[in-house]
Amino acid sequence: MNLGRLMQGKPHADTPGVTIATPRAYELFGDVCFAGRRNRAFTRLAELSGARAGDRVLDVGCGTGYLSRRMAALVGADGAVTGVDPSPPVLDYARRKKQRTGSAPCAYREGIAESLDLPDASFDTVVTSLMLHHLPEELRPASLREMYRVLRPGGPLLVVEFRPPKSGLGRRLVHGGAGHAMAHNRVDLLGGLIADAGFEVGGHGDVRPWLSYVQATRAR
Repeated sequence: MNLGRLMQGKPHADTPGVTIATPRAYELFGDVCFAGRRNRAFTRLAELSGARAGDRVLDVGCGTGYLSRRMAALVGADGAVTGVDPSPPVLDYARRKKQRTGSAPCAYREGIAESLDLPDASFDTVVTSLMLHHLPEELRPASLREMYRVLRPGGPLLVVEFRPPKSGLGRRLVHGGAGHAMAHNRVDLLGGLIADAGFEVGGHGDVRPWLSYVQATRAR
């Protein structure tokens, strides 16, 4: 059994998507995988999100709140960040984490990406990181349509996913350590999925060592 499966929680009643049950192990796994560059990588992702000071930000599949807290620092005390995740253990962990002085308040709530219990057009910016590969492929379009629904017209979206190694050996190592979904993650399909959900795709790129992102906007 690989480490990814060991960290998985019981299935959420409302979704077949994978949940994380062991937040401390997940955080340790992330720190090891990023070899000391995790904070730098996610701070850069926050900058790429398009969020501005005072924005209301939604982090879908927020997990332990790692990106949520960096979004909170970016939008400042006049903003607000909401994190949604189906796993109560990781939400409890996120709520206990301290935030930087001057950051926006972070509120964490239980929920699923493909059916967000949130009002239409209620956020200025939506982000999601390392979440889509946890969903069955048939549910990924629905989750992106939900992000479109809750984002205000003209608001930015940032979708971040794991970029597997190009070599066969590298993919086998990732498969053994984290599982099939990460080892064979089709990041090349992200732009098309996001466009199909109604967004205008504006850019894409990589953040070292393992991440790919797509920037998009909800049409006005």
